[in-house]
Amino acid sequence: MKRTTGQNREITSKWRPATQAIRGGTWRSEHGETSEAIFLTSGYCYDDAQTVAVRFAGEQEGMTYSRLQNPTVQMLEERIALIEGAEAARCQASGMAAMTAALLCQLKAGDHVVAAKAAFGSCRWLTDTLLPKFGIETTAIDAFINEEWEKAIRPNTKLFFFETPANPTMDLVDMDYVCGLAKSRGIVTVVDNAFATPVLQRPLDYGADIVAYSATKLMDGQGRVLAGAICGKAEFINDVLMPFQRNTGPTLSPFNAWVVLKGMETLELRALRQSESALAVGRFMEKRVPKILHPGLESHPQYVLAQKQMRACGPIFSFILDGGREQAHALLNALELIDISNNIGDSRSLMTHPASTTHHGVGAETREAMGVVEGMLRLNVGLEDPQDIIEDLDQALTSIGL
Repeated sequence: MKRTTGQNREITSKWRPATQAIRGGTWRSEHGETSEAIFLTSGYCYDDAQTVAVRFAGEQEGMTYSRLQNPTVQMLEERIALIEGAEAARCQASGMAAMTAALLCQLKAGDHVVAAKAAFGSCRWLTDTLLPKFGIETTAIDAFINEEWEKAIRPNTKLFFFETPANPTMDLVDMDYVCGLAKSRGIVTVVDNAFATPVLQRPLDYGADIVAYSATKLMDGQGRVLAGAICGKAEFINDVLMPFQRNTGPTLSPFNAWVVLKGMETLELRALRQSESALAVGRFMEKRVPKILHPGLESHPQYVLAQKQMRACGPIFSFILDGGREQAHALLNALELIDISNNIGDSRSLMTHPASTTHHGVGAETREAMGVVEGMLRLNVGLEDPQDIIEDLDQALTSIGL
């Protein structure tokens, strides 16, 4: 493989994120291809037995097995790390593989985790169901209340885990405060940044230790593949995460990595355009529905915090109807342009009813404590003309009497 300027950290660290998203991490083969190549191989061959021995011993750089290294996957890892401002990154097979690995690689029986109540349903399953099976205690708190974090700390607290904005309540976490508190107590902070990506906010800049992603969402951005990523210091990635990943195998395929590499090239354009459109749609919806949860609107209780720590508020927001599940489903069924889908970050506008989809598995009592009520709907605003999205919402709302 021919290393290009995209591999030179002294050069790439000077580039701005939009440039890093296109050229960062790029390798080229002897053919000099412009677009990154897909290396669809599980294993590698060696010139001699000594070479393979020193590579497996970690004494020489080079590929050994695609569960550990693959040129296409490594290009994506280096690109994500650059944009994130992280020393290193490792890609995973999906967003939930990333969340699971980020937690389990560093926790053990007897540890305690403080996690946000408001979170993606599968993330709540991790903290509420999976971790306790391994003797890891968990406490779920209202993460938007700063004081709750300190109250929840125990002598054995090892890790803070949260999303900001949270899925689907759009609660924000004051990262300056929470990450600062964690550092003062020797606690590791893991932030799920999937709703924003490093284009809209960089948790490491606010003191977070580890940032985890569902790259399925905005990083791919077109609903094509599953992917995840974990970013942090090189010591953590190489010495803590890597042994876990090597031996458990949540590996991203080269093809999926290549698709995400292509998505990264337009990430900033899409994230900013969709954020702008979501704000326009949100302003329309604010006048039509009983309650809207959009941190970019002044009506959001954490609007000031959003302006402080987010470049823009992303394509996703939620709103609540008074008529519960029946009215929410009626609105979904009346849509003509917007698709009913539980995905987010897509270039297409999508809407879902979290209580019956993404958060169905956590149970009614947990949903209520999280604020995921039966009348809540979550909207991902895509790249369509925002006026067309507004007109579709207008006719759907009118059809249900709003």
